Amino acid sequence: MRKLENLSEREILALAISAEEDDARIYQAFAEKIRTDFPHTAQMLDAMAIEEAKHRGRLFDLYREKFGDYLPLIRRSDVRGFQRNDPIWLAPVLSIDAIRDRVEAMEQEAGAFYKKAAAVTRDASVRQLLNELADIELQHEHKAGEFRDIHLTEGAVAAEKDTQHRKFVLTYVQPGLAGLMDGSVSTLAPIFAAAFATHNNWETFLIGMAASIGAGISMGFTEALSDDGEISGRGSPWVRGVVCGLMTTIGGLGHVLPYLIPDSVENAFWLATGIATLIVFIELWAIAWIRAKYMDTPFLKAAFQVVIGGVLVFIAGILIGSG
Repeated sequence: MRKLENLSEREILALAISAEEDDARIYQAFAEKIRTDFPHTAQMLDAMAIEEAKHRGRLFDLYREKFGDYLPLIRRSDVRGFQRNDPIWLAPVLSIDAIRDRVEAMEQEAGAFYKKAAAVTRDASVRQLLNELADIELQHEHKAGEFRDIHLTEGAVAAEKDTQHRKFVLTYVQPGLAGLMDGSVSTLAPIFAAAFATHNNWETFLIGMAASIGAGISMGFTEALSDDGEISGRGSPWVRGVVCGLMTTIGGLGHVLPYLIPDSVENAFWLATGIATLIVFIELWAIAWIRAKYMDTPFLKAAFQVVIGGVLVFIAGILIGSG
């Protein structure tokens, strides 16, 4: 890799042309990824891609006038100082905020490049050309702001935020909540049945670990294989599966970990069971809060449904283990 200050004027201009072409294609790639869910932002990116193509045309006309038709192939990856980003095609899931942040960073980087390139150029005529390019990029930044004003109206932004929130709920909250409920409630019976049947903390812990991890694996694969997300819009099936599986395991482990208290501790069984019971009620109330916040369920109704169901499973486990 070479430093920018070691490039010739011809190489700097070739790099600028290449960068403008790359940026235009990146904007187009972003637009295609989000066009269905975020059409207004996609229109903004389309307009910016057109502007980049126009800039490349002007740059190449100026280059050809000074250096001829042959254009060396120099990319930003050949020069030190540019930010390294993963290729767009390697990032199947990109949030709308991540795309806007990436676009803003690209604009800032392009402006800094033109300013530095003008500063290191010795030839007066080329320096004048690079300063003109810096002005063009400044105009581009202003133009980007105009595009946002045109395409991202208050109503459009609100609509896209609603879409983004819906995708977040469908991809993360819903499978995570399902996993947390399953892990917190379904493991209650086997864990507390084992606890009251053995009165042995270590054995209860092992059974609880097996139940929690097994439930997590099962729920994760069930979620991932149930829906590919193409029609339902629920996002990547494997992302949902990982979220669901992890939350299932966490839900079970919450009331399993207290049984790590050594049996040698005085009243170890009752101490661990008391802590586990408290954690169970915290988990159930947390589930009710999440349902109320993200699933539009009144809190008292959610609390009644979750807590009553959990308490019934909890009692069933104790009765079975004590029998």
